[in-house]
Amino acid sequence: MIQDFLQQEYKNFKLTTASADASFRKYYRLQKDSQSYLIMDSSLEKESLEPFLDVTKRLLAVDVSVPKIYKEDLQNGYLLIEDFGSVDLLQKLNETNFQKLYTQAINAIVKMQNADTKGLPEYDKAFLHFEMDLMQEWYLEKKLQKKLSDKEKKVLQNALETISTIVLQQPQNIFTHRDYHSRNIMIKDDGELGIIDYQDAMSGAVTYDLVSLLKDCYIAFGRDEILKLVLYFRDKVSPQTADTEFIKWFDFMGMQRHIKVLGVFSRLHLRDAKDGYLKDIPLTLHYLLDTAQRYEETQELAHLLKKKTV
Repeated sequence: MIQDFLQQEYKNFKLTTASADASFRKYYRLQKDSQSYLIMDSSLEKESLEPFLDVTKRLLAVDVSVPKIYKEDLQNGYLLIEDFGSVDLLQKLNETNFQKLYTQAINAIVKMQNADTKGLPEYDKAFLHFEMDLMQEWYLEKKLQKKLSDKEKKVLQNALETISTIVLQQPQNIFTHRDYHSRNIMIKDDGELGIIDYQDAMSGAVTYDLVSLLKDCYIAFGRDEILKLVLYFRDKVSPQTADTEFIKWFDFMGMQRHIKVLGVFSRLHLRDAKDGYLKDIPLTLHYLLDTAQRYEETQELAHLLKKKTV
């Protein structure tokens, strides 16, 4: 089917597997001499192509570096797109360069946040809780096989309610990539960053993509330096907001995301037989516990999770 999609135009190109992601999408690299393209194979997830095309247009309109689209077959689920190479941010980040690379990536968030959000799904209270509820079901109960008492359920419910309330206090209706981490940011040959995997974009909170980047589930750096970068972003998007308030927004958004991710990584393992994310659960849990114990409103949550996970 891929050969049919490519037709005669690309018949002399070499086709190799590039990668697969946490969904049912696969990527193939198409090469000939110095030419290189990617084929996005969404044949098992065709419904994701329309959002990908839609969000691509939104991001190109505000000068964000996303792949150009050269050929499409929506009926069968294939796209031929620009190849940003195989070097992602995770492969390059280290203690000496993370401030520079993260600053580049933050500047891209600022650009993304200029994108049109009309018609995008909203990250409302119901959706925030839908995501956070994945932790109890898939991580605590199914993966760890830890049941919660009625009292513990109340502690968890109160904490989740507080988290969503504080998340919704910050500016909303802002373009949100939703998976803006080091594996979805490519370093192109010219040193510029290329953004991928944005088809699940929503309209959400100002700090969401910043959290995905700076509290990355695949790599971590010291909090003091990270907070300097948080305030660098604050100065660009919300300079009137006090340091402590913006950091609290960032931290509570981080708790929401990491609660969700604990559930998602566990579900990928248990339901989808994708075990590659199990090794990333300890760092995700560390972020959550470290942050939860910093705030009076979530200290009971930290205590509960320590009891269930340690």
